[in-house]
Amino acid sequence: MPRPAISQNPDIRYLGKLLGDVIRAYGGETLFRRTEYIRSTSVDRHRGVAGADAIDPGLDALDLDETTAFVRGFMLFSMLANLAEDRQGIAAEPGADLAHALERLADEGIDGDQAIELLGHALIAPVLTAHPTEVRRKSMIDHRNRIAELMKLRDGGATETAEGDLIEEAIHRQIALLWQTRTLRRERLFVADEVETALAYLRDTFLPVLPALYARWERALGKRPASFLRPGSWIGGDRDGNPFVTADSLTLALSRSAETVIAWYLDALHGLGAELSISTELAEASDAVLALADASGDTAKSRQDEPYRRAITGLYARLSATHLALTGKAPPRPSPLQAESYDGLEAFRADLVEIAHGLAGAGGGALSSGGALGRLIRAVETFGFHLATLDMRQNSAVHERVVAELLSVAGVETDYAALDEEARVTLLRRELATPRPLSSPHFAYSEETAGELAIVRAAAEAHRRYGADCIRNYIVSMAQDVSDLLEVHILLKEAGLYRPGDTPEADIMAVPLFETIGDLENATIVMGKWFALPEIATITRARGHQEVMIGYSDSNKDGGYLTSTWGLHQASRALAPVFAQAGIGMQLFHGRGGAVGRGGGSSFAAILAQPRGTVQGRIRITEQGEVIAAKYGTRESAAANLEAIASATLLASLEPDALAEADRARFGAAMDTLSADAFRAYRGLVYETEGFRSFFRQMTPIAEIATLKIGSRPSSRKKTDAIEDLRAIPWVFSWAQARVMLPGWYGVGEALTGFKDQGLLREMVQSWPFLQAALANMEMVLAKSDMGIAARYAGLVEDKAAGEAIFGRIKDGWQAAHDGLLSVTRQTRLLAKSPALDASIRLRLPYIEPLNLLQVELLKRHRAGEADPRIAEGIQLSINAIATALRNSG
Repeated sequence: MPRPAISQNPDIRYLGKLLGDVIRAYGGETLFRRTEYIRSTSVDRHRGVAGADAIDPGLDALDLDETTAFVRGFMLFSMLANLAEDRQGIAAEPGADLAHALERLADEGIDGDQAIELLGHALIAPVLTAHPTEVRRKSMIDHRNRIAELMKLRDGGATETAEGDLIEEAIHRQIALLWQTRTLRRERLFVADEVETALAYLRDTFLPVLPALYARWERALGKRPASFLRPGSWIGGDRDGNPFVTADSLTLALSRSAETVIAWYLDALHGLGAELSISTELAEASDAVLALADASGDTAKSRQDEPYRRAITGLYARLSATHLALTGKAPPRPSPLQAESYDGLEAFRADLVEIAHGLAGAGGGALSSGGALGRLIRAVETFGFHLATLDMRQNSAVHERVVAELLSVAGVETDYAALDEEARVTLLRRELATPRPLSSPHFAYSEETAGELAIVRAAAEAHRRYGADCIRNYIVSMAQDVSDLLEVHILLKEAGLYRPGDTPEADIMAVPLFETIGDLENATIVMGKWFALPEIATITRARGHQEVMIGYSDSNKDGGYLTSTWGLHQASRALAPVFAQAGIGMQLFHGRGGAVGRGGGSSFAAILAQPRGTVQGRIRITEQGEVIAAKYGTRESAAANLEAIASATLLASLEPDALAEADRARFGAAMDTLSADAFRAYRGLVYETEGFRSFFRQMTPIAEIATLKIGSRPSSRKKTDAIEDLRAIPWVFSWAQARVMLPGWYGVGEALTGFKDQGLLREMVQSWPFLQAALANMEMVLAKSDMGIAARYAGLVEDKAAGEAIFGRIKDGWQAAHDGLLSVTRQTRLLAKSPALDASIRLRLPYIEPLNLLQVELLKRHRAGEADPRIAEGIQLSINAIATALRNSG
């Protein structure tokens, strides 16, 4: 059966031609011709053109220098193709905007007032993390974004930039700069580098985009909503397994965030002062505005009749002083006037609102609604003086050791670790009931304990400096029982962030992260016991909600794709009545990655697929690695993705459940069976097959991935080669490089094909959003995987017999997943019902395949001991290029 033709949008053809011109001009005619031959032959082979059957045409003609240049060329094509597709909206969700969501709700009899009421207490938070799956340097991404801006001008019919450059030449110049920009980092990233990268996205996209979106949402709702969508960050506060995140990191992250956001406000005030040229000779000003003007210290005669400008001069001076007070640095453009700093965010907002009220007093309020002032007020409400709420995170095992040392040194308990759970809880509650601290400045603690005490004290100082919104959550990784959360409160109490008494208070919320399949199954028991503690009930009811984080990555590595997906769904659903019985709002934090094996895929579909009653207007989602650049690299993509998660949250919170209770019971029972079968198959391969650990490490480039300078955190939690100790990111990333994508499908085929009632499965696929989303994501990774290419990687395994046997099981498992999915979805080929995604993936395959083949050959030479540095560089470049082409591989 002939393959469908690979369509290509005109932007891809245009940018691809310019890239070819650049390769010819800067790489030479020979490189261009060899690259073009490999490209065209590979494309022909994937199109099914007769005579184009060779899987590795022309690759053996490349020397090492040409190999690295060729890899860079294919990587750049993939980057430009991604750009073109994003511009054409291929990744956009149909109807994923608030206006459509309101229409959909109206059809169900749910009016805008109900939406406004929900949004009044809602929180939607994309949380940026530094998890290392972004292989591209920021310089590469910056050039890519400049090309996107130039293409936007070209769309509008412009022939020149504002600076007078011809658009066509400017695009060509940026591609030439990309070609000559070093792709690989020479030095490993430090936490400070990761902080700066995140700040660039927050400053360049979130700060300008969110106020504009709120203006749009206000028009759609007919009322001004609360600032329900606010960004978060882990960068500088996530120290789980990262010894380089310290109290200094946290302080740096918060200080740099304050510098960034206040400098942005100052620029906005500067522009506002230029705009509001209102003269009292032509209009009246309110008493409040006149008072602000008189108190400003602005005595320039040229502005004596311009109270708004004088008032803003005063605001600028006070905010400039605030910048100095909070960060210890003068702003980039300090005020020449002396002024007192603001004693808090609300005082600054109140002054802005007074100016807005003054403008509302005449002309029907035309000058007070929206505009630059309205956007600034919205930004202040959304970002505060902290820009993004920073989470703290640490592993429960660290807390156990630290609390054990504190108790031992204080003479309270010599062997805390030996206590059972009941005894631990009793002891910890007794300590939390007294204001007496455990730590003392007169004792020397271990480096670990001193570091943990330092970071909670830094958090307390941050609260005093920037306000409580700068840090709200303390994530406890590998949380397995109530004591894991109480230990966090012990540490918070040492810094004054937990205060005992008749009405105890906690300024930072302890958040359990349930990661493994067993932990997810146990989540309801843990939370039930947590809410049963009187002091905790008091604190959580005063707060109004409690967050629970569920981990997609480690649950997948532990139990496989289907069991993880179902376990997360079931845990979310089971938690809802526990929260309802306690009278506490539930806030789920979804620890998703870019790859399907780590919860990746459409955020819009994923949120809609959540069990009804579990979203409740409050949801947080991690955004990490390559996903950050893909979603938030430009203002247009940021606006589309933020709107998508906002509209999906509204729908998931208010839309009635279309699934009848009887169907849910039938479908749930079927999923239990499917999950159990998939779990057995997955665990049987990954954890119970002798030699699988060596097979994985030899087949995939995991060792070589570790040499990439893409993050500050080590790839394993412990210094072992056990899969249990390996972080989920390199686990998923390495399988993607080898084109297996095993974490996204293995075990599902056995479950689907072995299920007796295929009619029931088809009914479930037809009417259940949960299974629709799960299989859609799996279908995508099946389409991106290639068992023919994967076989080349399997050839790297030293034990040939064992390698062939294990790979044979993987190959059979892929075929079963492929056949089972096509059967239940009633398709004749993968992605038959998703033509845009199908075209996108098939466009890339001819460009990925030669990269994989080159990578395999370079891995052979590298592992055989060849020391030419170009081999190692070629491997790293190929990893970069394949990840860029696959898009969501980490």
